[in-house]
Amino acid sequence: MASDVRMTEATQIGPVERKRLLRSSFLFSDLPDEMLDRLTSLSTTRRLDRGELLFSRGDDGDALYAVVAGLIRIWISSEGGKELILGLMEPGDAFGEIALLDGLPRTASATASEDSVLLLIRRDQFLDFLTRDSGLARHVIELLCERLRGNTTMLAEFAFSDLRARLARRLEALAVGHGRRTAAGTEVGLKLSQSELANMLGVSREAINKQLAAWSQEGILALRQGRIVILDAARLGQFRDNS
Repeated sequence: MASDVRMTEATQIGPVERKRLLRSSFLFSDLPDEMLDRLTSLSTTRRLDRGELLFSRGDDGDALYAVVAGLIRIWISSEGGKELILGLMEPGDAFGEIALLDGLPRTASATASEDSVLLLIRRDQFLDFLTRDSGLARHVIELLCERLRGNTTMLAEFAFSDLRARLARRLEALAVGHGRRTAAGTEVGLKLSQSELANMLGVSREAINKQLAAWSQEGILALRQGRIVILDAARLGQFRDNS
């Protein structure tokens, strides 16, 4: 019941909160307030139940989304059914920017890992705005170039880093986005299975299990009721730096 109330409240967000959420998108982060206000007026909300599919890989790219409440899993799968998790979108995160611009089929699928509420802007409305404002068009081109450079860096890290370095980076990122301080260390707030961690890095569950067990024995982290607690962040960071 309490969850239903929170979800209902999330769908009734005002213009100030809508504007803040849209600014979380890399496309709109540096837009002047007046321009962002106009975009905000185009936004609507959508509610998803846990496990509900938002879109599938290959679907038309028809909107940009920002998470108001809940958690959205972005993923792809092989023909054999193996899944790779590309990202976890939490409240304040935006996704779907590329599809908003080119309208080509989605390159990944998105599923609600929890009951969720999303803010969205439809592609046809955005493009109409874009064609009438050259300043916005120039801004978008510059940011796309910046995103491309960042993706090249990420690809290099993925190709040339070993499992320990990649896992250390992922755990550090999860600690920043979802961590909470405890007496023992930083607990990652998300309850992720080892299979989900493996799917994020494109490796086997067994490889993740082996590495987590090794770090647990070394006192770098602890596994408690399905959650990871980083006990020694400095030592974990050494694996990231020595890739």
